[in-house]
Amino acid sequence: MITLSIALTFSFSSAALSSSEVPTMLPSGCTVTDGDTIRCGEERIRITGIDAPEKRGCRAGRQCVEGDGQASKRAMEILTEGVQLSIVRLGRDRYARTLAVVYADGINVACAQLASGQTQYIARWDNGDLVAQDCPDLAL
Repeated sequence: MITLSIALTFSFSSAALSSSEVPTMLPSGCTVTDGDTIRCGEERIRITGIDAPEKRGCRAGRQCVEGDGQASKRAMEILTEGVQLSIVRLGRDRYARTLAVVYADGINVACAQLASGQTQYIARWDNGDLVAQDCPDLAL
C-alpha cells in the first residue's frame, strides 16, 4: 500500500523543467487504466520513465515487468484519487497516447510508483530525464 509519507519526498521540482514544460492542471474525474497509464476524458496518458506489470499477464514474445499488475493499478488509484492532478505533456507514443510526467498534489506519480515497488524505471522512456531528476535515488 502506498503511504503519503513515502511519496512526499518525491515532490515536483520546477528546477528540472524548462519554461515550456510547466505543469498544467488536469480536469477532475481522471481514471486509472493500469499502473502507468491514466485516462482524462478522451485523452489517454502514458506516464513516462516507468513500466508497470501487465494486468492480464505478459503476452507471448513480449518482455514485461514482473509483478502484480492489479496491485500496481490499485496503487495508482490510491495515489491519484481525490487529488489535483497536473501534467507536463512531452509528446505522443505509437498508440497515440500522450506521453507525460504527471503530478498528484505536486507528487511525481512515477516516483511514487517506483517508491512503492509497483513499477520499474526505464531510462530510455524517461523523456528529458524528468523522472530521474525528481527521484534520482529510485531511477536506477
